[in-house]
Amino acid sequence: MSESAISKLVAYRKTLARTRLHADALEVLESGLRAADPEFSVRKAIARSGSRVCISDECFAVQDRRVHVVGFGKAGQGMSLGCESALEDLISGGVVIVPSIDPARVPRRIELVEGNHPIPGEKTLTASRRLISYVEENVGDGDVVIVLISGGGSALFEIPYPPLTLDEVAATTNLLMKAGADIIELNTVRKHLSLVKGGRLLEFLGRSHRVFSLIISDVVGDPVEFIASGPTEADSTTYRDAYEVLQRRDVWNSTPSSVRELILSGLSGKIPDTPKPGHPILSRVTNVVVSSNAISLLEMEKKARELGYKATVLTSMMVGEAREVGRFLGGIARHVAKYKKPGEKIMLLLGGETTVTVRGRGIGGRNQELCVGFAVSVRGLANVVLVSAGSDGVDGNSPAAGGICDGYLVDEALRAGLDPHKYLSDNNTYVLLSTLGRAIVTGPTGTNVNDLVVLAVE
Repeated sequence: MSESAISKLVAYRKTLARTRLHADALEVLESGLRAADPEFSVRKAIARSGSRVCISDECFAVQDRRVHVVGFGKAGQGMSLGCESALEDLISGGVVIVPSIDPARVPRRIELVEGNHPIPGEKTLTASRRLISYVEENVGDGDVVIVLISGGGSALFEIPYPPLTLDEVAATTNLLMKAGADIIELNTVRKHLSLVKGGRLLEFLGRSHRVFSLIISDVVGDPVEFIASGPTEADSTTYRDAYEVLQRRDVWNSTPSSVRELILSGLSGKIPDTPKPGHPILSRVTNVVVSSNAISLLEMEKKARELGYKATVLTSMMVGEAREVGRFLGGIARHVAKYKKPGEKIMLLLGGETTVTVRGRGIGGRNQELCVGFAVSVRGLANVVLVSAGSDGVDGNSPAAGGICDGYLVDEALRAGLDPHKYLSDNNTYVLLSTLGRAIVTGPTGTNVNDLVVLAVE
């Protein structure tokens, strides 16, 4: 996480905390965001003693081997710095693709190049070819390759399967996004239009001795094969699955003809499918999730207990319409407030990614809608606070990461001449929360492990 984002979090804990309960909820959120820090997460996953390196439970002696670092994703710069911090002079070189480069924090041994996000463009293609060129020219027999993977990697790293063009892949991606395809459906199709996704990157790393992928998960449930389209993981989906996604989302006939021809060639067996479980190419790779929503929630649970709360992680797989999830959590808060033991302090922790059905023209996001939905549900209830924020510092089309709400928000808004129900119906929750001084604005954090929610009751 960027230092500026951390500083803003600390500042917000001081300015947004109307009570100790507010302050505690914000401090617990902060611990979850710190746990998602890409530099810290990668550094923690690598242990070095001299020329001996351990990643996860596997150790190797570098000696005559060289270590290369490649990668792609929104957290790539921080992950690169973490890798350099852990391995220092053992790194021979590498290339990592990121959406933008912070010139104040550039690694010394790893080259950073910019790609396009969220839709792959010419920068993505140029950067991807640079990464593959580095691998082909530098990785030799017996070398070790560390692959740094994080959210956004599907757009930042792409070489289309011949004869497809990048424009045709981007057009297909756009069609699916507009049709409401989820991340699993998107990546099912992306993997089968690519030379480097769905395990196919390993085909370019054939001369390496070992491949270690260090992964920051932005997909609910942490399915490695769908994080950045699983470039180093077995692919359980097929060309048949890609075809069915395009048909189910009713975009097959709108998809470029070259894409349809490629998928039909895959269906008929004219071109090979992506590597499946048990494929020999997978025997040399170890995929390690170093940061995820679940990992952040465990750190939040630990912090909550340190603050004297009876804390429980409810789920890392929260989904649903944001405002309805907020109302549901309001019902839980009312139950806890009524039946908890006298003097008992409770914290319930959740993560995942809700959705918003946009019907209005306002400014807001899923975390802020969840927050306001909660506030409407707990109107008048004392000693209840909810904090909800996107770990990447971005929430919808607003400048906020999320918001902080309680049982007094509705009446406070009405006294100010603001109707929370109207702001919800217009998807304008940022304007409501920022006007009331309840929007949390951190700026981009440089990582993404989905959304984090703290529900505190005393």
